[in-house]
Formats: sequence, C-alpha cells, structure tokens
Amino acid sequence: MEAVPTPSRTIFIGDVHGMLDTLDQLLAELKLTATDRLIFLGDLIDKGPDPVGVIRRVAELQARGPAETHVLRGNHEDNHLRFRRNLTERPGIAQAMADSKPVLDEFFTQSSRADWNVLDNTLPFWHCPDLNILAVHGGIPGNMETFPFDWHDVERLSKSEQQHFKKIWLTRYVDRETGKFLGLGKQHPDDPFWAEIYDGRFGHVVFGHEVFMDGPAFFPHATGIDTGAVHGGTLTALICTRDRPPETLSVPGYPASIGTRFEG
Repeated sequence: MEAVPTPSRTIFIGDVHGMLDTLDQLLAELKLTATDRLIFLGDLIDKGPDPVGVIRRVAELQARGPAETHVLRGNHEDNHLRFRRNLTERPGIAQAMADSKPVLDEFFTQSSRADWNVLDNTLPFWHCPDLNILAVHGGIPGNMETFPFDWHDVERLSKSEQQHFKKIWLTRYVDRETGKFLGLGKQHPDDPFWAEIYDGRFGHVVFGHEVFMDGPAFFPHATGIDTGAVHGGTLTALICTRDRPPETLSVPGYPASIGTRFEG
C-alpha cells in the first residue's frame, strides 16, 4: 500500500458562519498548495449572509483542491442534519424546529443534494498524532476519561455513550467539581471554561465554538480560534508545521454593526 504523504502544513480554520467573502480572503492569503491539509472546525453555516455559498466553496476545495480538505461537525451542522432527518421521520418535531429557528427551513430550501453531501460527510473530530493535536468543534468535558481516536470506534459506542461523546460539539463550561458538561447558561460564576482545566490527556486541542473577539485564545493545552468573524471580529486560521511553532493568520469579518444582523 502506498504511504500517505505527510502534509507540509496542517491548517485549521475557525467558525465561518456563512461569511463567504471573508473565507475567500483568508484562503487567498493562505496560498494553499497540494501538500497542505485543511481542517474546518465546524459551524460553516448560519448567521452570515451566504451559508450555501460557503458550503459550495468547501465542496470545491474537497473536489479540486489545491489542499486536502475536511470538515468537522459543529452544533449548527448537527442541527441541520437532525432537521432534515425529522422532516421524514418526525415532521411535527421538524416543524417545531423550523418555527424556533427559521434558518433551518431557509437553508433546506436553498441547498442542493450536493450541498448536503458536505454536511453528511462532516467528521466528529480530527486527530493529528504527528503534531499531538486533536481538533474538535467545541471542547472536552472534564469527566471524559477516554477518547475513541478511530472514527469507527465512535460508531460502535452505545447510544448513551454516543450522546456523551457528542458533547465535544457543544462543550463550553463544565461543573467545577465533576467536570461534567453544562448546557449554555447553566453554569455558575465559579464553573470553569473547559480549556482552563483541561490537562492535555488527549493531546493539544484546537477548537472553535466559543467566540474570542480579541483574537485566538491560548490555554496550556488548547487553542481556540473562533474569533467572531460574523460578529465583527476576524476569521482565523491556525497553521501547524512539524518542527516549527504554530502560527495564526486572521482576516477581518463584518463590522460589528453589520455582523450582528445575522444572529440566530
């Protein structure tokens, strides 16, 4: 079997959220080559002006390069996939979802089967053992003691174990005593953000989901690169190369007065 070449750069990109023009600017400045590996950390869609356009740009990258391109599943991709499934299996629930989040029906109406291929093929995580990096959309709950680094092992988990594992798409704050995942708004003032207490047990974690408007957030064993492009911040890439310190590259998103129009 032919060996898979080691990429010259592994590039992680934070939450794009429908910001096609900003993504195009970042891709142009990255000057991608055929030896690069590109990992989107999820939440390609919603909030911004052109989520379908972002999906199609990513599909072009996956089909024609120049870089090897993969997409992690974020909570927004997961919402849309559940909505589409419920349209067939549980239409009443799908209607309730659309009533609370009209963007679900809007995206479904505007997207094509090819667009859904991108969402269907999103990955739960990306592991780079050569860099000692684990990429996830959200974070690592403090009570997660093992990690199934093989994607097929995730499929073998029981239903309850899979529900626990999927918290990596959602984790922000964790219980100060147990490390257990806390839903948005359920945390107390002394409950820590997960990366503040993460001990590096699964490698250095690169993540999105939590917005850091002042630029990438560096923790002892984790780096957050959702820098709020759709909220008036920037879109950030973390560029990792073996035997060299990681670098970041950011391009501006919307002015805050425009970007906040797309909340939801």
